[in-house]
Amino acid sequence: MSPVPSPGRRTGRPRSPEADRAILEATRAALVELGWGKLTMGDVAARAGVAKTTLYRRWASKNELVVDAVAALFDEQLELPDLGSLQADIEGVVLRFAALLERPETKTALMAVVAESTRDDALRTRIRSAIVDRQKRLVLLGRERAQLRGELPREEDAATAGRNADLIFDVIAGAVVHRTLVSAEPVGPEWAREFAVLLVAGLKTL
Repeated sequence: MSPVPSPGRRTGRPRSPEADRAILEATRAALVELGWGKLTMGDVAARAGVAKTTLYRRWASKNELVVDAVAALFDEQLELPDLGSLQADIEGVVLRFAALLERPETKTALMAVVAESTRDDALRTRIRSAIVDRQKRLVLLGRERAQLRGELPREEDAATAGRNADLIFDVIAGAVVHRTLVSAEPVGPEWAREFAVLLVAGLKTL
């Protein structure tokens, strides 16, 4: 996964996927070990075995780098299984999402950037484009599967479809993030099943 390009970023030699991967992995490892406050671009560069100037050619700030480190994990690890029904698909993605949030590198990075974004509008925008908007693909895929199975009706217009997609994403992401990171409660099969039953019932009324 290539990091989201920043406006105005300088061009130079072609990007190396291997170097980008090493940098993002080093960022997540440094966050777990050092925490947000002590993390520096220099530390990440040293861990990744690249020059600090290499980082700044790709990311203008620590904020951008950490968001992309989180986004890469979501892109690589979070998928929507096809389990034969809308309820089963929701249960599957909820369990995968919760497991991803339980990983120390995900938990530390996500909590850090969300906290920082309350004071930084540009960072909030980057989180939306790099993480939120990209992960909505799972909602779109799940809804399309359910519609093809006849489990959900098709929306009459694109505007309604878009609003429904946003609502579904907010409900799933909000519930799992709150339970896992705020309430610090487990997300197990039984909770995922009950949540999916509730969500599917609500979706059929939209």
